[in-house]
Amino acid sequence: MTDKGKILAVDDTPASLRLLTDILKAEGYEVRSAISGELALHAATSNPPDLVLLDIRMPQMDGFEVCRRLKADPVTSDVPVIFVSAASETEEKVRGFEVGAVDFVTKPYQRDELLARVRTHLELNRLRNHLEVLVDERTVELRESESKLRASLLDSITALAAIVELRDPYTAGHQRRVAQLAVAIAHELTLPDEQVEGIHLASVVHDVGKVRVPAEILTKPGKLTGNEFAIIKEHSQNGFDILKTIDFPWAIAQIVLQHHERLDGSGYPQGLTSSQILLESKIVAVADVVESMTSHRPYRAGLGLDVALAEVEQHKGLLFDPLVVEACVRLFREKDFHFTV
Repeated sequence: MTDKGKILAVDDTPASLRLLTDILKAEGYEVRSAISGELALHAATSNPPDLVLLDIRMPQMDGFEVCRRLKADPVTSDVPVIFVSAASETEEKVRGFEVGAVDFVTKPYQRDELLARVRTHLELNRLRNHLEVLVDERTVELRESESKLRASLLDSITALAAIVELRDPYTAGHQRRVAQLAVAIAHELTLPDEQVEGIHLASVVHDVGKVRVPAEILTKPGKLTGNEFAIIKEHSQNGFDILKTIDFPWAIAQIVLQHHERLDGSGYPQGLTSSQILLESKIVAVADVVESMTSHRPYRAGLGLDVALAEVEQHKGLLFDPLVVEACVRLFREKDFHFTV
């Protein structure tokens, strides 16, 4: 039996189901197939797969309802679902992500693209599960070797973060540079080493939720539509959902969830205000904005450090924490801080 992964393929068209099954089996995956929503639910709950490839437009029970039920069942709630469908409207993609899908492949699909997305989400899920097991095992051992635990956590988190960079080459290194600046700000604020370590780990994965954003949106050279930007904005919540079940010694999932919140309540996803936002998230927010503005993006060239610092200074006390902004500015203007990764 293969250990590459168990996949459940669901499509009401026999020919499409056979093609999908043959492609996956040829790559060494263990594949089961279902030709209706009801059969898919029975197959998934009786023997949960590692991944579900799901058609949307099916009679009696469409793919949206199948996905909703999978996510509502504790047995299958953590199984990633990729929609493989001829449906190509942005509204349908948005609905797919709302019911819990992690990705969307439009028919007719390219074989290599399909397999790349399957590999990405299987690996993401394995890393997430590995982190859960790793933390549980070390907790049982009462942290006999704390340094080894933290090294293993960092290795796994770094691998998790690398998945995002593989799908979005324009932001390669972004999370590491944000982590570098966030840690420097935390030290400038004389925060305890334990707190600084949590900020470092959260920064390294602050954009991990973008793994659920279609690559064509991440790398789009022009202006995003309203619906496309709505999908981008879901990455904070998606990141929280990926990380929330892992029992870290720090509030990693919450920091990731809040890193786009703003002091005046204009941020997302919860519209939190100043006192409701974690200090760690306020630090990551400033580091994220400064790094993003100084780096090249598909839709613009890098704007430069002076512009980036002016942006956070202009909105100090309104969007960004004043002490965090002042610490950041001091690092660049008085202490010769510069990115090294």
